[in-house]
Amino acid sequence: SALPETPALDARLAPLQRFVGRWRGTVRGEPGAGIVERAYAPILGGKFIEERNTSSYESGELHHHIAYWSFDRRRARFVLRQFHEESFVNQFVATTPDFVESRLIVESEAIENIPPGFRARESYVFSSADAFEEIFEIAEPNADYQLYSHNRFTRA
Repeated sequence: SALPETPALDARLAPLQRFVGRWRGTVRGEPGAGIVERAYAPILGGKFIEERNTSSYESGELHHHIAYWSFDRRRARFVLRQFHEESFVNQFVATTPDFVESRLIVESEAIENIPPGFRARESYVFSSADAFEEIFEIAEPNADYQLYSHNRFTRA
């Protein structure tokens, strides 16, 4: 039997088309240095983008997460929901309706299974159609954001 065709991306998610595909790169941060592999694919009639990630650190630590991008019509913003192997669930909302100068920032509005008051932020910066950086920052209650990890991806 043939594999199902990948659905076309919903027009509201069109700015996120640049993510679709397979990526490889490096990661540096709190867990140390390592390599990261990620894939983005439209799902459910193109209304969502699924993200699958594996980060392998030189220390032997492995990190897996699955995430889903959607578009909230009421707020006219992208929403990112990440499900981490460590049982964290992060829900982020974009700070702008689209990329601004090849940059998209999402900030947490809910984080499950972490003490109250923590915040998180992801920044995605595209330097070309085939390269982007992802900067993940965490803030403890009443504190400023601190870098947790910095991924550099190229299209595989």
